[in-house]
Amino acid sequence: MTEEFVRIAAMNAALVLVLMVSLWGLSVAIRDSSIADIYWGLGFVVAVFFTASVSDGVAERQSLVLWLTTIWGIRLALYIGWRNWGGEDPRYARFRQHIESKGGNYAIHSLKHVYLLQGFFMWLVSLVLIFSMTMTNPTSLGILAYMGVAIWVVGMIFETVGDWQLSRFLGDPANNGKVMDRGLWRYTRHPNYFGEACVWFGFFLIAMENIAGIVTIISLATIYYALLGPTGKGLLEQRMTKKRPDFDAYKQRTSGFFPLPPKSL
Repeated sequence: MTEEFVRIAAMNAALVLVLMVSLWGLSVAIRDSSIADIYWGLGFVVAVFFTASVSDGVAERQSLVLWLTTIWGIRLALYIGWRNWGGEDPRYARFRQHIESKGGNYAIHSLKHVYLLQGFFMWLVSLVLIFSMTMTNPTSLGILAYMGVAIWVVGMIFETVGDWQLSRFLGDPANNGKVMDRGLWRYTRHPNYFGEACVWFGFFLIAMENIAGIVTIISLATIYYALLGPTGKGLLEQRMTKKRPDFDAYKQRTSGFFPLPPKSL
């Protein structure tokens, strides 16, 4: 772990703090906390462009990480923005109503529990990108970087196709109350989560071209916990069990994460 990495990671932490507080101010003005989700992908794009502007890492590796992050981040932001178009995401609306019904100040609550918390996790996850862009050894891309790119591509395919298939399914009124079990969703209950995990594992492999990159395991652990922990996959499946009568049967025959052929029941 170099001094350059520590210095620029600290600078990114300060940048994240300023941007998340500014975003919170905007959300209070327009009464819409959904913009926090839209900014999740864009926040990493800001981080890599900022890091590229202030660091002296290997140009080839900086360019690779910058473009991979930008493609991933913009796609995610556009998808979430399109999905949430027309009003605040119902999850945040329910959260707002719950806090205000108890006499709480939602603006202050959202600053602490939405924006600052998300900013902290964003910074932790971004460390793997910052490390790759600041490291000066090796001086060229190697086999781990190319493997990382290959896994990143697999992840982007699963994320993009999975989101597209789900949006089409939910957009058809004939599917109201039904479980999405077609396309990629036939092989895994969470193709988008699997794709996200692959994307960040790809970034981790790029960082691991330098053995000191092992410190960025914290980034991988953070994103995997967010996806697979009780507030990610676990919470989503609890809600689906309540909303979709056929979800239990779907859960029994379909892999929870890694794509596998469905089981015969």
